Amino acid sequence: MMAIFRRRKLADVLCPQIVENTHKENDKEKGSDEELRTNSANFESTHKQNGTEKRPEEVLKCNFQNFDDNKQNGTGKGSDEVLRSTSPKFDSTNKHKGTEKRTVEVTGDKIKSANEFKKWGCMDSCCWTVGYVCTTWWLLLVLYNALPSSFPQYITGAYVDPPGVRLKKEGLTAHHPVVFVPGIVTGGLEFWEGRPCADGLFRKRLWGGSFGEIYKRPLCWVEHMSLDNETGLDPSGIRVRPVSELVAADYFALGYFVWALLIENLAHIGYEGKNMHMAAYDWRLSFQHTEVRDQTLSRLKSTIELMVETNNGRKVVAIPHSMGALYFLHFMKWVEAPAPMGGGGGPDWCAKHIRAVMNIAPPFLGVPKAFTGLFSAEAKDIAVARAIAPGVLDSEIFGLHTLQHVLRMIRTWDSPMSMLPKGGETIWGDLDWSPEEKCDSIPKKTKLNAAHICKEHSSNKSSAKDVDSREKPLVHYGRILSFGKEASEQSSSELTMADYKTGSKCNNSAQHNVSCGDVWTEYHEMSCENFQAVATNRVYTAGTILDLLRSVAPKMMQRADAHFSHGIADNLDDPKYNHYRYWSNPLETKLPDAPEMEIFSLYGVGLPTERSYIYRLSSSETCYIPFRIDGSADGDSNSCLKRGVYLVDGDESVPALSAGFMCAKGWKGKTRFNPSGMATHIREYVHVPRTNLLEGRSMQSATHLDILGNVALIEDIMRVAAGETSKEMGTNKVYSDILKWSERINLQV
Repeated sequence: MMAIFRRRKLADVLCPQIVENTHKENDKEKGSDEELRTNSANFESTHKQNGTEKRPEEVLKCNFQNFDDNKQNGTGKGSDEVLRSTSPKFDSTNKHKGTEKRTVEVTGDKIKSANEFKKWGCMDSCCWTVGYVCTTWWLLLVLYNALPSSFPQYITGAYVDPPGVRLKKEGLTAHHPVVFVPGIVTGGLEFWEGRPCADGLFRKRLWGGSFGEIYKRPLCWVEHMSLDNETGLDPSGIRVRPVSELVAADYFALGYFVWALLIENLAHIGYEGKNMHMAAYDWRLSFQHTEVRDQTLSRLKSTIELMVETNNGRKVVAIPHSMGALYFLHFMKWVEAPAPMGGGGGPDWCAKHIRAVMNIAPPFLGVPKAFTGLFSAEAKDIAVARAIAPGVLDSEIFGLHTLQHVLRMIRTWDSPMSMLPKGGETIWGDLDWSPEEKCDSIPKKTKLNAAHICKEHSSNKSSAKDVDSREKPLVHYGRILSFGKEASEQSSSELTMADYKTGSKCNNSAQHNVSCGDVWTEYHEMSCENFQAVATNRVYTAGTILDLLRSVAPKMMQRADAHFSHGIADNLDDPKYNHYRYWSNPLETKLPDAPEMEIFSLYGVGLPTERSYIYRLSSSETCYIPFRIDGSADGDSNSCLKRGVYLVDGDESVPALSAGFMCAKGWKGKTRFNPSGMATHIREYVHVPRTNLLEGRSMQSATHLDILGNVALIEDIMRVAAGETSKEMGTNKVYSDILKWSERINLQV
């Protein structure tokens, strides 16, 4: 009915010579349904009487064409102009008559109702929501930048000069050249050569920056970020190389600083490009392979020699972060070792060129989370995500088996294997013992300042017997991997073990699922019985997790055993320890013979950090990783067990035990690991969270990465770089129980 009415309306507008009589008649009527049908019949009858056999739509089309022809000839108006000129009259007439009829829109040869043009859907809602959020954020940003510079202090507190400005006022100036050594994943990597899918990416960052290529071409990105699983070097036809100079690691992503704040503060007291250097390297490679492929160690040696020579003979202050501490430890052995394995600098090279090594968040003894990353591509954050949104990470997202691709990629990298726990059960504990022992080593999430914690620590030291006598839950931290919560809590006499190294080939559908393709990892070489046997073995310590990895990832561990060692040396004078595979393990190598050099260990405390895990078998059937952290395993409010992870004190990534033990005991004074007796120092930084959103990342943060923006740490580094001695800086600052844990470790030093 309504369609007929609309046809009549357009016919009235465009064909007055044909329907003049009908139009006059209908203007007198009230528009009932029967009258509309009658008028429609009259309309078609009029066509026939005039000798036309066209339907109303065809008539409209014809007249549209006539109007448009007139417009082109300059003799009349086009159809659109006619509609615009007549539609208001028609609408006003309808309103005067009290009718609620909708107008129509005509585009070319088609006639559509307004209802057909406007259908609100989910996509419209999403677009409008994104638009509102972006607009609101932009307006807030404009408003914030329009405010006077003094306004934020009313929210964040009084403005405090950054360390560089304050120390400049004290009269400190640039003295020693400084060398930054970034850790794993914080240095940028750029594309130089690759597959056709990477066309247009020459010298663009594949790692760092915007990470845009992960979203644009994820499978292509994974292929180029992976290394050869046999050699640990570049796959054929692919070249990805580290970004050079300070920009390599000043920012990790847009607006997310790494070294930028430290560089900026050093610039305040006179540092610039000639006395600052970023020792960028490809953090995916084994340390020795960075020299084999890129000559990174040789170039670092030459750079340090040049910096010393051009700065009046002043020695370098090296500042490694995270895995960079292991890399620089390897460098100090390499540079003094004879060629061709080493750099041929001679036994006194470090004494002549290095003033101090200020290690930030150093994983000297490894981190347990390195094991879980290689075992199942997991850590605490993944376990929490799985618990909150079950199944999301295990499904195909955008056509990808996300974690499977991650696992396959990182197992081609050699560097994560340098951070597997070192020292075995002697350092990390066995089935019944661990240095931390009880659940009093994890800090509460309270906003404590450093002075309060220092005072609390001092009182604890004075009454250590009372602290130890308190009833605290015993935690078997030495069981780095337990299958099931019960296995993590049972006494060792109640545990049952199984041989997980034997079994027949598995014939399940997963192994023969063609859709898995390259997603499948070395797990497909294991048998079904092996999977069950691994879980039946129940628990694994730092002394057995390496054997477990050799069983589930033999190719990866073959490369690992060729480049790294994770034990404790019996006799450091044994010639075998002259091989590079031992150089990054502080328990199997000696510090340089440089008594005037100093070693600092600077790390955060006051944050729950991963120490051991509860696992279970995966329930997936295709393309799956057969083991996963059991996020359902949880303890009470006072427990150290949170979503399948046992936690201790640290910086959220590196336990304080790993960061502090060597300076607390292993290198303290003249030891077999430190034969020259060079001075060692511990400075811990207690985590203080940000107080509001405007503060951004806290200036007193002690987390593994954010500590690089900690004002106290920046000041300590700047004072050493400016020439102050450790005596002028003061004694060690220790807030954790690292000294007590170190004494519990029975290691001959």
